Amino acid sequence: MNKKRNRGDTAGHRAHSPSPRIPTALFAIAFIFVAGLGYIAGSYGDKLATSAAQLLGFSSYSDTIDLSSLQDTYRLLQENYDGEINESDLIEGAQRGMVEGLGDQYTVYLNDEESQAFNDGLSGSIGGGVGIQLSTRNELVSIVRVLENNPAAEVGLKVGDSIVAVNGEDATNWTVEQVVAKVRGEIGTTVALSILRDGETQEYTITRAEVNNPSVYSTIEDGVGILTITRFDTQTGSLARQAARTFSDKDVQSVILDLRGNGGGYLTAAQDVAGIWLDNKVVVTERARGVVVDELYSSSRPILAGVPTVVLVDGATASASEILAGALQDYGAAQLLGEVTFGKGSVQQLLSLPGGAQLKVTIARWFTPEGKNISETGIAPAITVERTPDDINAGRDPQLDRALQLLRSE
Repeated sequence: MNKKRNRGDTAGHRAHSPSPRIPTALFAIAFIFVAGLGYIAGSYGDKLATSAAQLLGFSSYSDTIDLSSLQDTYRLLQENYDGEINESDLIEGAQRGMVEGLGDQYTVYLNDEESQAFNDGLSGSIGGGVGIQLSTRNELVSIVRVLENNPAAEVGLKVGDSIVAVNGEDATNWTVEQVVAKVRGEIGTTVALSILRDGETQEYTITRAEVNNPSVYSTIEDGVGILTITRFDTQTGSLARQAARTFSDKDVQSVILDLRGNGGGYLTAAQDVAGIWLDNKVVVTERARGVVVDELYSSSRPILAGVPTVVLVDGATASASEILAGALQDYGAAQLLGEVTFGKGSVQQLLSLPGGAQLKVTIARWFTPEGKNISETGIAPAITVERTPDDINAGRDPQLDRALQLLRSE
């Protein structure tokens, strides 16, 4: 199936459409303002597999999987385990283990708590949190952004800090989803974090607060419009277009699009933003088993078409952000500046399970307009400029400085 989908296609939002599709990367980034947003980009799918059984490789109608060994294990536990057995916990563990057995870091089982955090993040509903953005680095969940005027900043958390325990529970082997689910909570309640910094562990008790963090920020500096997108949620496309109209009304001469630390979100949101620069162009192509199954096009109303643009990227720029950056680069609509992006080139779909749980399953690979899949390699910027955690914590931004210098010299 090869379907051209443009910005006006609302099929994905029909009441009976399947679960959301998301190009994901590691589930490595989450907004713990706290939201459950990982390296993801997604759209509501109207094709491909529609059941968990089909996506896991066995038909729900005829094929089965032999679970007799699992029953044997359960029987031995009942006969020999010296302790209380919670059957619900065992079932969840078995489901999680089966999915992990696929060996695909982007296909994951989410329990009801993790699913709620994930869905809240994609919808932009944040609620109670502490105001940090997380990524998996060196096998530990670590802070890649601290939001100003939020609880984490007030107690002194810094970029580069790793979370090794939450409320006394060892978190060294947790995924970002699990950390998100534990750190989020009711406004006014507290969460205890054990932070590893420079080889030493420090303890912080933080009171959760409502975190107001829109996905789009914009400002104008000496004729240069600076558009910062922190994630791609349900409001991102309209907010970015509003900012672009303001830039146009104020006759900005050039634009900086800041995608650093943006781990993704809805694919359709990235598609919408691409339409600010591109006129009815292919933004991304999806292939399953080597066959093109979808092509997503930008709109035909590019407010900033032809305006000199620099896109800031780094190692935490992933998934939907990489799709947008790759499309702008391939069409020559923007120069990329910063560091090599994360390298997430697969598409996931969310499938509902009983009890509020979900499966996030890899269903396809995505490719830039020029046919590049950036899995593992990422996208290399035309201009390489490093920004260290020390730069961030000290308020220095050599990447932004270089972009401003470049645009002002044109």
